[in-house]
Amino acid sequence: MDVRLPKLGEGADSGVVISLLVKEGDAVKEGQTIIELENEKAVAPIPATVSGTVTKIRVKEGDKISVGQIILSVDAGDTEAKPVKEKTAEEAPRKAKPTVVENEDEEENVAKTEAEVAAAPSVRKLAVELGIDLTRVRGSGRGGRIVMADLRAHIQRLQKPAAETKAAAAAPAKTKVASTEQIDFSKWGAISRKPVSQLRKVISQRMAESWTTVPRVTQFDEADITALMELRKKYQAAYEAKGARLTLTPLVLKAVVATLKPHPIFNASLDEAAGEIVFKEYYHIGVAVDTDAGLLVPVLRDVDKKDLLQLAKEVEELAAKARERKLSLDEMKGGTFTISNQGGIGGGHFTPIINLPEVAILGLGRGALKPVVKDKQTQQRLMLPIAISYDHRVIDGGAAARFTVDLVKALEGFSEEEVKLG
Repeated sequence: MDVRLPKLGEGADSGVVISLLVKEGDAVKEGQTIIELENEKAVAPIPATVSGTVTKIRVKEGDKISVGQIILSVDAGDTEAKPVKEKTAEEAPRKAKPTVVENEDEEENVAKTEAEVAAAPSVRKLAVELGIDLTRVRGSGRGGRIVMADLRAHIQRLQKPAAETKAAAAAPAKTKVASTEQIDFSKWGAISRKPVSQLRKVISQRMAESWTTVPRVTQFDEADITALMELRKKYQAAYEAKGARLTLTPLVLKAVVATLKPHPIFNASLDEAAGEIVFKEYYHIGVAVDTDAGLLVPVLRDVDKKDLLQLAKEVEELAAKARERKLSLDEMKGGTFTISNQGGIGGGHFTPIINLPEVAILGLGRGALKPVVKDKQTQQRLMLPIAISYDHRVIDGGAAARFTVDLVKALEGFSEEEVKLG
């Protein structure tokens, strides 16, 4: 029996094999991880769908594979139930003419008839109504059995070429971009080369898409976080006693949500196809994490419904998972606004790139002590550089300025009641 790459999630249909965890001759159990697959910005464990002995491995590390493609073959022995041929009233009594199924993921074509296809009567009935030949549908069930999800996936594959053709016809002609000149750098000295990782390719693609699509503006300001850091210092030990580190990030998360609520346009997305702005009534905030592999953005759900202790723990947990490449795709999707905090590294103001399909992002630099005039006196205050990049198609400069002013007020006037543990 062949073990194939299952559906990875919404919008995900391929990935790169980064590790093989079994070899030919190994015994595997159903549910055991057989490969690790890098897809977009996540590394996903792919389990075996059957138990048995590995007879043939059909992929290698570095291969890009797609949903439905064979990963390995397994001898399931006598424990594997064979698919039972179903008889329905819709099947003709005479022998059907064999049909050749062309499947790019197979090494050779397979001939089979409608009667030999394993599928439930409800699936067969719908296929007849839609005029679909079941011998051309890939089954994901045990023994290649076709389920309703396979039928829907087949219909989507049939619709995709037509939609692409229509889109190509409607799209304006693009200016051809000259390819980058190939330079032999070794002429001037010693060099070394390293393949671009799949994660770096994804980051590059996303950043280029954001840069070329969004007319962005960045609003700069500074917030006096002297009092906020004093609150953090005052309650830090109490949080540590509860198993959490009270860093600046959870405090900023609270201030950001408090500012997003009266400025809902910053928590929105642009639906260009529908010509609509989508206002989200939930607050899922992405926090950029710097890792050895590249920048990852895990998303904290429902930030407005969590207290600082919960947020402090969750920030630490997600950051650890990001650095260990243990984040799932779902943990990096659904964000409504993103925070990129470079304060731990250093530097001041910078221009963060918007994380599409969001319309704004907050960048934080390192806080620095500066002389500030307060109450007609020059005082030493801890000033935090903030930078808000926004999509000018959706947000005007006046709205961005008001949002920035309110965010500074939220950071400077943080309530002690929110920090104090009950």
